[in-house]
Amino acid sequence: MAEEIPDKLYFKIGEVAKITGVKPHVLRYWESEFKVVRPIKSKSNQRLYRKKDVESILMIKNMLYNERYTIAGAKRRLKKVASDSRQRQLDLALGRGSGEELKSFLWRMMEELEETLALVEAVPEEAAKAEPEPDEAGS
Repeated sequence: MAEEIPDKLYFKIGEVAKITGVKPHVLRYWESEFKVVRPIKSKSNQRLYRKKDVESILMIKNMLYNERYTIAGAKRRLKKVASDSRQRQLDLALGRGSGEELKSFLWRMMEELEETLALVEAVPEEAAKAEPEPDEAGS
């Protein structure tokens, strides 16, 4: 890992390349191979990665470069990790876990909700407006 991940909502591809030590063309390729890496595009068509994307890239880099997984093997492992994580989240949501685990789970949920809200608020106003009703359009 080249650096710690700064605490901010979005990272441009150059920032992600610096943080992860992975070249931009490799990041773009991994986007096409791994479903967990899905940056959004800005109005100017720049890739904007979230912290979750950067964490996934670091995990992929470790699997491919250090643990020597193939792309297919890394995909299978990520799928297994996601499945285990979903089951653990379900267990925590149903109250199966220690107080500290539940507290940690709730904090992560709150962070994800805040991240989602920031994404929704980033949508241009024009796209968020509903189309006018047919009666209004004719008036």
